[in-house]
Amino acid sequence: MANIGFISLGCAKNQVDCERMMYRVQDAGHTVCEGIIGCDVVVINTCGFIDSAKSEAIDYILQTAALKAEGHIGKILVTGCLSQRYQELIKEEMPEVDGVLGTGSYTEIVPAIEALLRDEEVSIFDSIDTPEQETGRILTTPEHYAYLKIAEGCDNRCSYCIIPYLRGKFRSREMDDILYEARLLAASGVKELLVVAQDTSRYGTDLSGHQRLLPKLLRELCKIDGIHWIRVHYTYPDEIDDELIDTIANEPKIVKYLDIPIQHCNKNILKLMNRRGDSQLLKDLFAKLRSRIPDLIIRTSVITGLPGEGETEFEELCTFLKEHKLERVGAFAFSPEDGTPAATMDHVDETTARERAEMVETIQSRIMDDYNQALIGQTLEVLIDGYDEEFGQYYGRTYADSPEIDGKVWISSEEALREGTFIRVVIDSLVDGELNGYALEE
Repeated sequence: MANIGFISLGCAKNQVDCERMMYRVQDAGHTVCEGIIGCDVVVINTCGFIDSAKSEAIDYILQTAALKAEGHIGKILVTGCLSQRYQELIKEEMPEVDGVLGTGSYTEIVPAIEALLRDEEVSIFDSIDTPEQETGRILTTPEHYAYLKIAEGCDNRCSYCIIPYLRGKFRSREMDDILYEARLLAASGVKELLVVAQDTSRYGTDLSGHQRLLPKLLRELCKIDGIHWIRVHYTYPDEIDDELIDTIANEPKIVKYLDIPIQHCNKNILKLMNRRGDSQLLKDLFAKLRSRIPDLIIRTSVITGLPGEGETEFEELCTFLKEHKLERVGAFAFSPEDGTPAATMDHVDETTARERAEMVETIQSRIMDDYNQALIGQTLEVLIDGYDEEFGQYYGRTYADSPEIDGKVWISSEEALREGTFIRVVIDSLVDGELNGYALEE
C-alpha cells in the first residue's frame, strides 16, 4: 500500500471529482495524505478552461516536478481538463510527468496509481461521454458544507467555451443517487449543500421523460433532516421557469440566491456566442425574479472583449449592470481558446479586454458598497466558517455569500463560536468592503 497526495485545481465540479478519486484510493487500501511531501504518487487534478487556469496548472506541475527531482515525492499523475486537452503535449513537454488520465477516466484512478507504482506507463483516455459512476467522497471542504454535483458535461456549445470538448455531453445523475448522497452528507454533519453542474437548470432533460427536474430535486433535498441551507449555482437565464421560481420562493431551506451566468447583454454578441436570449429577456427575468423572490441575491459572470464587442457594446453592458445592480458580479477578460469557434472571430486585444474587466469591477465595487452599507444595523443569520488567528475574529457567511467566491462577515464575540453553527449577528460597520458585526447572545 502506498501514500498518495492530491492537488485539486479549478472549479467546484472538479473538486468533487477529486474527492471521488480520493475515496476510491482510500477504499483500495492506500493512504490519502494531507500534504504531498513523502508521497509515493502525487495526483494533480487540473483545470484547462482558460489561459489563467492553464498557467496555474502548469505551475503546479512544475513545482511538483521540482520536488520529485529533489527526491521528496515519487511519481506524478496528471488528471482533469488540462490532461484531457493536451494529452500528447504534456507527455512531450513535461517528461517529469509519469502518467496522464482523461476526464472520462477518473474512475480508473486506482489502477493508474498501481501501474505507476510498478513503473508502468499510464495514459488512459476513455470516452468523455461516459455516464457518471456512483461512488463515495472524501470531503475537502469544511465539514459543514459540501458541493453536490448533479450532472456532468454540457450541451449548450457556447462559442467561446471549451468545456463540451473536455467534459462531453450533458449527463444528469439519477435523482435517487443524488438524494442518497445528500442524506449521507447530512448524516456526516453537512449543513449547507451547494448544487452544481455546468448547467443545473437543465437537470433531468436527458433522463427518461426529458423533463426539467431541478425544482423536484430541490424540493426533495429540502426534506432531508440536518440540511439548513441549499444554494443553487449555474442556472441559465432562458431555462428558469415559473416552477423553479416558485420552488425557490416557497422553500425556506433554499437560500434566496441564484447564480445566473449571463456573460453579456448585447443581443448581437449573445447570438455570436451561441447564447440564447437577449437583453430584454434578461431584464424581464430579473424583474420577475425580484418581484416573486423577496430579498433575492443574484450572482452572475460577464466576459469583456468578446467578439463583436466595441465601445458601444461595452457601454451597453456597463449601463445594464448599473441599472440592474446585481449583487454579485464576476468579470473576466475574453480568452480565445483553441478549438472554439470564438477563437477565430475578430476581437479586441487582450489589454483592452482586461481593462474593460477592471472597469466592470469598479462599477460593481460601488454597487457592492451600497448594498453592504444598507445592511448596517440589521441582524442577519450567519453560518460560522472559522476563526482567524491573525485578526483574532471569527468569520462566516450570510445567505448572500457562497464560499470561496463571495465575501465574509467578521464577527466579534465574547464567547467561543463553533464552526458550522448558525448564529445571529448585528452588522455594525464595513471594513475594507466586508461586513463586521457582533454576535447576539442566544
